[in-house]
Amino acid sequence: MIIAAGAIKRINVFEAFIEGAQQGLGTVVSILPTLCTLFFLIGIFMSSGASDIMSFAAAPFASLIGLPDAVIPLMILRPLSGSGAMAFFKTVVENFGVDSFTGRVAAVMLGSSETTMYTVSVYYGAAGVKKTRHTIPCALIGDITAFIAAGILVRLFFK
Repeated sequence: MIIAAGAIKRINVFEAFIEGAQQGLGTVVSILPTLCTLFFLIGIFMSSGASDIMSFAAAPFASLIGLPDAVIPLMILRPLSGSGAMAFFKTVVENFGVDSFTGRVAAVMLGSSETTMYTVSVYYGAAGVKKTRHTIPCALIGDITAFIAAGILVRLFFK
């Protein structure tokens, strides 16, 4: 259909494809330093034990609002890394089961939150935006709201 539409409009589809691919490579080159830095910082964060310290510090708050302790690392990891959060989710499901309260809360958390730092770095990096202003705090507040709502709604609908 794309080739037919190009032929009808008398557009050289091959040249248009090549031009789009060149623009795409330019975008990749422009955001690559941002992504490399982000992945490096995530590695440092996870390897340094900072995530464990944050999990320990967040445990009283999580238990206060009824979240299982096992999902606290997911709350910390999800805004940073989608693949890391998926790997952790797999561990939760293997340990607690998909139909458990913990498994359901983790699934809802994963589905209702965003990889905030990755998304901001990719889109703002591609657009050349240096100052995120209110984007990151507001997005993180949205993620926190999703995490709290996950615990409340799973408890409401499944317990």
